[in-house]
Amino acid sequence: MQSLLHLPPKGTLPASSLRRFRCLLNQLINHHGAIPHTVFRCQSTSTGDTVSIGDVSYKVKFPKNPELVPQNYIPDPLSHANVQHLRWIMQKDLLGQDIFLIGPPGPLRRSIAMQYLELTKREVEYIALSRDTTESDLKQRREIRAGTAFYIDQCAVRAATEGRILVLEGLEKAERNVLPVLNNLLENREMQLEDGRFLMSAERYDKLLQEHSRSELDTWKIVRVSEDFRVIALGLPVPKYSGNPLDPPLRSRFQARDIYYLPFKDQLQILYSAGSNVPPERISQLLSFATTLCSQESSTLGLPDFPVDNLESAIRILDSFPMMSSQRVIERLYPYTVILGKEGKSSVEGALKRFELKGSERSSLPMRIEKVNLVHNTSSSIAAVNIHVGDRTVCIKVPAGNMPLDLHTELTKFIKTNSHELLLAEMMQSHMVKDMCLIGGKGCGKSVIAKEFAGMLGYEIEPVMLYQDMTARDLLQQRFTLPNGDTAWRQSPLVTAAIEGKLVILDGIHRVNPGTLSILQRLIHDRELTLYDGTRLLRNDRYQYIKEELQLSDEELQGRSIFPIHPSFRIIALAEPPVLGGNSQQWLGPELLTMFLFHEIKSLTKKEEIQIITGMVPGVAKEAVEQLLTVTHKLRDTKDPTAQSLASSLSTRQLLRICRRLSQYPEEGLYHAANKACLSRFLPNLARSTLHKNLADSGVEENIMDLERIQEKDYSCEINSGILRVGNITVPVHNPNEKMKVPDVLFYENKQHMMVMEDMLKDFLLGEHLLLVGNQGVGKNKIVDRFLHLLNRPREYLQLHRDTTVQSLTLQPSVKEGVIVYEDSPLVKACKKGHILVIDEADKAPTNVTCILKTLVESGEMILSDGRRLVANLSKLDRRPNLIAIHPDFKMIVLANRPGFPFLGNDFFGALGDIFSCHAVDNPMPQSELAMLKQYGPNVPDAVLQKLVAAFGELRSMADQGIITYPYSTREVVNIVKHLQKFPNEGLANVVRNVFDFDSYNQEMREILMNSLHKHGIPVGAKPTNIQLAKE
Repeated sequence: MQSLLHLPPKGTLPASSLRRFRCLLNQLINHHGAIPHTVFRCQSTSTGDTVSIGDVSYKVKFPKNPELVPQNYIPDPLSHANVQHLRWIMQKDLLGQDIFLIGPPGPLRRSIAMQYLELTKREVEYIALSRDTTESDLKQRREIRAGTAFYIDQCAVRAATEGRILVLEGLEKAERNVLPVLNNLLENREMQLEDGRFLMSAERYDKLLQEHSRSELDTWKIVRVSEDFRVIALGLPVPKYSGNPLDPPLRSRFQARDIYYLPFKDQLQILYSAGSNVPPERISQLLSFATTLCSQESSTLGLPDFPVDNLESAIRILDSFPMMSSQRVIERLYPYTVILGKEGKSSVEGALKRFELKGSERSSLPMRIEKVNLVHNTSSSIAAVNIHVGDRTVCIKVPAGNMPLDLHTELTKFIKTNSHELLLAEMMQSHMVKDMCLIGGKGCGKSVIAKEFAGMLGYEIEPVMLYQDMTARDLLQQRFTLPNGDTAWRQSPLVTAAIEGKLVILDGIHRVNPGTLSILQRLIHDRELTLYDGTRLLRNDRYQYIKEELQLSDEELQGRSIFPIHPSFRIIALAEPPVLGGNSQQWLGPELLTMFLFHEIKSLTKKEEIQIITGMVPGVAKEAVEQLLTVTHKLRDTKDPTAQSLASSLSTRQLLRICRRLSQYPEEGLYHAANKACLSRFLPNLARSTLHKNLADSGVEENIMDLERIQEKDYSCEINSGILRVGNITVPVHNPNEKMKVPDVLFYENKQHMMVMEDMLKDFLLGEHLLLVGNQGVGKNKIVDRFLHLLNRPREYLQLHRDTTVQSLTLQPSVKEGVIVYEDSPLVKACKKGHILVIDEADKAPTNVTCILKTLVESGEMILSDGRRLVANLSKLDRRPNLIAIHPDFKMIVLANRPGFPFLGNDFFGALGDIFSCHAVDNPMPQSELAMLKQYGPNVPDAVLQKLVAAFGELRSMADQGIITYPYSTREVVNIVKHLQKFPNEGLANVVRNVFDFDSYNQEMREILMNSLHKHGIPVGAKPTNIQLAKE
C-alpha cells in the first residue's frame, strides 16, 4: 500500500489539525488492502488547504464563523470503518448530494457527521427533530420587537444562505407532512420564505446576475443559496424501530449510507484502551455478548438491541473495580430482568453463560461508600470517593456540586439499609462515567435515594417533573411575552441546571413521549445542545478549545450565544418499571437504553423495611410493625395479580404513613389502617376477600370490642373558647385573614359523617394531604366544607375536567392592554397564602396532568409555566430568582369518585393514591340517614322516611353485588324528602319517579327496581296484577 503525506509549511495549520491528519494517515497505513492506494494528503497552497482521503480530495475554505465548526470529535485512534464512511461522505459532498446516515440508535452516526465537518472545517446548523417540530422551526419564526412583527431565519434558511451543513437528527420522530417543506430546497435549492424572500440556487442566481445588478435582485427579494450548502440527515430504519416511515418524495432526495456498529476488531481496540486493568479476554467476552444481542436472531426473539456504545462506560467502571462481576455491570447497561418477560430473560441468561459472564448469586460483593472528600486545587468541583468493596477500598474521582458535602444528611432522616448502601455505591460508580436512571415501583424511595446521593456530593437539585403531554419546548426553552409586548425565550430549569452544574432529577421518564425525550440525546451523549433561539451549549473541553484556538474571551463567545455546559452537570432519571405483556409500547426501548446506565431499586426485605420504619417512626409499637409487614410481604411475594395490585397500595411510603398514625393514635387497629390504605370499601369482591384473608392469616382481625366502642362513642363537635373538638380530637380554631373564603354550608350532623371528619382531622394534624373517594352524592363536598368551616380555614377551589392541562392547573392567561399576563390559579394562591386547596372531580382530569401534584406533595417544589417556582422550607440563603415560598399552612384536600364502572373518570387513586391519606366516604348507615332525613323533612311521616331508607339501602347493596349498575345515593333520597316536605299532598309513588324515570326505558332494570320498591311499600307503576293477596 502506498502512502504519501504532504504537510503544509509551518504555521498555516494549527498543530491540532496536523495531529488529526497524521492520526488518519496512520489508520489507513495500518489496514492493508482495504482501499487500494488510499492516500491521505493535506496540502496547503495560497488558495487554501486541501484534504484528501484516498483518491478523493476536498478543498477546504476558511470558515466565516469558526466557532460554529465542530471541534474535538475526531478520536485518536480513528477506526478504519470510520475512514471509509468519511471518504464516502466526501464523495457525496463533491457531487453536491444530500446524505442520509441510517443505522441503529446511539451517538455513532452523529459523531461521524461531526468528524467530517471538523475535517473539512464546515460550519454546522443542527436541529433535533421531535413530534413538536413545526415548519417555523425549520424555515422562519415570527418575533415581535417594539410592537412590530418580523421574521427571523431558522436553521435550514441560515444553512442555505451561509453555506453551512444542516444536520437533521431524528427524521422518524417528525410528524408526517412537516419535512416536505424541505423537498424543493433539497432538490432544486429553492424555497419561498414567509417574509417574501425567495431562495434561489447559486447557478440560477449567478446567471441572473450577468443580466441584472445585485440591487435589482435584492429589490425582487431573491437570495442566493450557497453552493456549499448540504444536508446530512440522521435517522433510524423504520420499521424495526418505532417512528414514522420516510415520505417517498423526501427519501428519493437523499443518498443513504448504513452506519452499523463499528466492526468487532475496531470496537475491541477502543475498549482495550479504555480498560487497561481489565483482562483482554474479559473485554472480548463482553463485546461478544453485546454483538450477539444485536444480531438478527436476537431481534427476531423480540430482544431490544444491546447499547454497544455504552460498553466503554462499563469498561471504565471495571477498570477501577476489576473485582466486580461482569453480570452486575451488564445489568446496568441492559436491565433485562426489568424489560423482558420469562422467555427473553432465559435467552439473555443463556448468552451470559455461553460467554462465561454469568456470576453466581454470591459473587456480588458487598459495597459501601466510606468517605467523600472535595479535591482542592482543581478548576471544577471534583470529589474523591472511597468505596469499600469486599475487603478492599477503592478511591475514585467523580464530579461534585458547589455546595458543602453531606455524607450523612441529618435533615432528611435517611435510614441506610444494606441494600441502600450497595445501591448508593453502585450509583457512585455510574456517576463517574455517565448519567443514570433509577427504576423502581411506586413509593419505593427513588426520590429520597436521589436526594441523598445529591447531598453526599454537594449537588444542588433541580427537580423536573415529566408528564405525557410535555413538549420539547417545555423541556428546553419556552416562548413568553415581555411587559412591552415583545416576544422572548425563557430557558427551562434543565438548561439553566446544565450551565450551572446542578443535578437534574427527571421524574417520570416512563410517562413522557419517547419522541420528545429524544431531543435530550445529544445533551446526554455529547453534552451539547442547540436551543430554539440559536443559543449553543458546548461540552466544557470543546468550549475551552474554541476559546484558546480563536483567542476569544467568555464575553465574546457568549455574545455569539455560545455557552459551556458545566463539567459537574449530571442527570438522574426516575421511572417505574415497564409493564410487560401490555398492548402499549414499552417506554424503555433501544434508544433510551443508549442514554443512561440503569439501576433497579429492588423491593426491600422485611428486615430492612422494619429497620426503616422503626428508624423513621420511633414511637410505633414493634408488634404492629411486624404484623403489618407480614401482610405486606405476603401480598408482594405472591404471583397472584390481584394480591400484587393490593401490594402497590401498601408501598413503603404508605406504610410509613400508617405507622406515623399508629404511633400518634395507638388505640386504632391495624385492620382499619390496612383497609383505609387499600380503600377496601371500593375494591372488587375478589380483591377485598383476598385482602381480608391475608390480614386474617397474619393475625390482623377486626376487633369486636373496637366495634362496640365505636358504636357507643359520642361523635359530636363543639367549639369551646377557641378550641374545636371533633369526637375525641381537639385542635385550636384558626384565625384567618380572609374570612370570606371560609366555606359556610348547610350541614346536618350525623354519626357517620362525624366519624369521617374525626378521621380526617387526625391525618390533617399529622400534616397529611387528604384524598376523599366515594360514589356520587354521598356528601364529599359537604363534609369538606363543614370540616373547613369548623377549623375556620379559608378555601381555594379548583374543579378539574377532561381538558385540564398542566398550564391551566398553575396559571390562567389573560390579556391586559394587549399584553399576555398570567394570573395565579387557585393552586398558586393557596400555596402563597396558606389556604386549603380543594380539588374537586380529580378523577376527570387525565392522570398524566394530575401527576404534577406529586412534586408539590412529595418534594415541596413545583415549577410554574411562567418560570416562577414554588418552594417549601425556603431558606434565607436561597438566592434563586422568581421563588415563591409555600406557606406552612398549605394543604390539599382532593375529591374523586371511586374507580371503575359506572364512573367514567380516570383511576386517580391508582395513579396517585399513595401520596395522599385516603378516606372512603360512604352513604350514611340507616340510623344516621334517618336522623338526617328527619332534619330535611321534619313534617314528613316517619313511616315514609323509613320506607325510603330501607328501599335505598337495599338498592345500594344490589349495586355493591353488581345486580344493578347505578349506586343510588343519599343525594337522591334528600331530594325526594325535600319535595315531600314542600308538597306534602303528592303521593310518594309519584315523587320517587323523579329519581327512577332515568331507568324507565331499561326493561330489565325497571322490573328489578319495581320489585324492590314494592317490597318496601312504595307503589311505583303498580298495576292490578301486582296485588298479591295474603293467605288466610
